[in-house]
This record gives sequence, C-alpha cells and structure tokens, in this order.
Amino acid sequence: MWELLEPLIPPPPPAKNGRTGRPRVDDRAALEGILFVAEHGIAWKKLPVELGYGSGITCWRRLRTWQQAGVWEKLHHSVLDQLGQDGALDWSRACLDSVSVRAKRGTS
Repeated sequence: MWELLEPLIPPPPPAKNGRTGRPRVDDRAALEGILFVAEHGIAWKKLPVELGYGSGITCWRRLRTWQQAGVWEKLHHSVLDQLGQDGALDWSRACLDSVSVRAKRGTS
C-alpha cells in the first residue's frame, strides 16, 4: 500500500524564514500513527509518542494536509486501478449508480 501512497503525498513545505525547528516526522511514520488512531479509536492527543509515530496532533495535521491535497481520493483510484489490472474486480457486478435508482421523496 505504501508503494501506491508515497508518490501521491505532496512534498513538505519549505522552512519559514530559514528556521529549522524540530525535525519533521517521516510521512510513513505519520501514516502509521493515523492508522493506529483509526484502528484503536483513541483521541489524537492520546497517541503515545513512544510508538515513534510523532504526536497525535502531528498525525492529525498530516491527515488534514493530505486530505486537502486529494491524496485519499487519488489513492482510492490507484487501488481500484491496481485491482482492475490484477483481475480482482468484477465490473459486471458493480453497484447501480444514482441515475439508475429512483430516489424516494419524503413520506406520503
């Protein structure tokens, strides 16, 4: 999955005014932190720094940045493309789209 995701991640922003500050958490570590929070259902602030994923706030900011950059949508399409190339999708059994299904209008 990382091989599909890594090229979609935007480059880090340049340092402001030449300041360096704390070293940036590796993107892969941040992803693992995001997945840890999602899997365990914990609050971002409760992510243990000892796990090496960075702080929960760092992971949350990275998630937000990637969302704004369209990373997850691009990843979704990459996964579908890969599954299609592998013959793992049966498009003949695809779900109907909203054009084909009549929408109900309230209750009568």
